[in-house]
Amino acid sequence: MKGKKIVLGITGSIAAYKAAILIRALIKKGAEVQVVITPAGKEFITPITLSALTSKPVISEFFAQRDGTWNSHVDLGLWADAMVIAPATASTIGKMAHGVADNMLITTYLSMKAPVFVAPAMDLDMFAHPSTQNNLNILRSYGNHIIEPASGDLASHLVGKGRMEEPEKIVEVLESFFNQQQDLKDKKVLITAGPTYEKIDPVRFIGNYSSGKMGYALAEECASRGAEVILVSGPVTLKEHHPNIRRIDVESAEEMYEEARRAYTDADAGILCAAVADFTPDHTADHKIKRGKDGMTIQLKPTKDIAASLGATKKEGQVLVGFALETNDEQQNAKGKLERKNFDFIVLNSLNDKGAGFRVDTNKISIIDRQDTTSYPLKNKSEVAKDIIDRLVQTLNKN
Repeated sequence: MKGKKIVLGITGSIAAYKAAILIRALIKKGAEVQVVITPAGKEFITPITLSALTSKPVISEFFAQRDGTWNSHVDLGLWADAMVIAPATASTIGKMAHGVADNMLITTYLSMKAPVFVAPAMDLDMFAHPSTQNNLNILRSYGNHIIEPASGDLASHLVGKGRMEEPEKIVEVLESFFNQQQDLKDKKVLITAGPTYEKIDPVRFIGNYSSGKMGYALAEECASRGAEVILVSGPVTLKEHHPNIRRIDVESAEEMYEEARRAYTDADAGILCAAVADFTPDHTADHKIKRGKDGMTIQLKPTKDIAASLGATKKEGQVLVGFALETNDEQQNAKGKLERKNFDFIVLNSLNDKGAGFRVDTNKISIIDRQDTTSYPLKNKSEVAKDIIDRLVQTLNKN
């Protein structure tokens, strides 16, 4: 933590008193802390206390004085190594999820280039409410890190989950993140993501339901841990966020094959997460095919096998990771694919598992290598990405 610049966001919760303890703990670790507090937050803890602890003026309003002095949320977003919002109320979480930029804290969050950590604090029913849980899932999908609240006595005198995690634990999370961040430093990782579109004519194609969410979560996780990421992406609506990600957009399986082959040549690892079409039309019409009275037959031919090609050319020290989405005989099919494609390990998910697969924010996976199988519970895809990259790091370290 030494020398790290932390923006601490404080909102209107009784747990705001813990922010003073958190500031002291961060400063003892050598961090520099700048507080941004909401107007409601100042009702629970005074800016004078926070300023005395940080040796910095507390920022709450867009304009510090009536003479026009402006607090720049953009500058704060560029300055910080991390932003921590603790405590984070249900209201603030909702505003973050939906971009309601009506105070300095939210505009700072929306401008933040660094990783963001959110420590919710609220009553148990508020935390369990579907709207709060949906908003937290949205924040996870943006790449934010959620520090789960603890269970215990609440301000309402009820007992349940909703207590902001203790400051010491929050510091541990940050230390772990910054230590872990470098475990892919100087590594180059190829990641394929999304679907491919195989043209039938200028307006029609053969495709699949892949949203690209899993591949993009993997790219963000690798980049946040220091890797140079080459993201070869099929047609998706997602955006990459980390500056370490270089995105290459493709449409067809042929285009993805060419770009993946090129990127893997000098990569340390490849993660083949894209849902690549197995077949493509033998002929693509150069005009829109009109409806007729008779049926239409499309002759298909196999696409080039990206995984088999990279597996065959894999050099000593390189790692190759595959994905298997199955509907039946899952373990057997995944293990067969692991051997045929020369993967180091394969990530299996099944469409039979509720909440896994395409077009959802969660996934339930098993990681299979030549020795054993490790199964994981249903998690958000950003958390699944951490599990997969943890295994990738272990595998790279063995080589």
